[in-house]
Amino acid sequence: MINHEIKIAFEEYNTFEELNDQDKHLCLEAVKALKGSHSPYSNFSVGAALRLKSGRVLYGSNQENAAYPSGLCAERVALFNWGANYADDPIEALAVTAHTAKFQISKPITPCGGCLQVLAEYEKKQEQPIRTILYCQGGAAWVTNGIESFLPFLFFEDRLVTVPV
Repeated sequence: MINHEIKIAFEEYNTFEELNDQDKHLCLEAVKALKGSHSPYSNFSVGAALRLKSGRVLYGSNQENAAYPSGLCAERVALFNWGANYADDPIEALAVTAHTAKFQISKPITPCGGCLQVLAEYEKKQEQPIRTILYCQGGAAWVTNGIESFLPFLFFEDRLVTVPV
């Protein structure tokens, strides 16, 4: 038997003010993205903002549906927008935040497994990590450089990728 240990690395900032200016700006853009949330069932709004190498910012917000599996998370809305429209402009960073009137959010929220897997796919596609900032308004921010700290056993099988002949 072999014992393995996985360690994750992320930076924790106690307040928004501790972030660098670029990260602060992207967090504020994620807050703006909350306005597009359609969350009448959970009343839990999530906003995401992507900063591309060109400086362009793309937005995503969660989109719920009465048929729950038909909804989509904010992170995937933003990431799929990038994949469909801006894939030649690499993603440098992603900021995610949330809001609800039902209770106080006291720590950053993390993306779901599906969103983490999509993030991993796009990191692989662009061959570079994506700085990820999870921002709790009025609280802490967690920052990581690359998806592996959130999803150490990401699914990727190189043999599934077809190579043009």
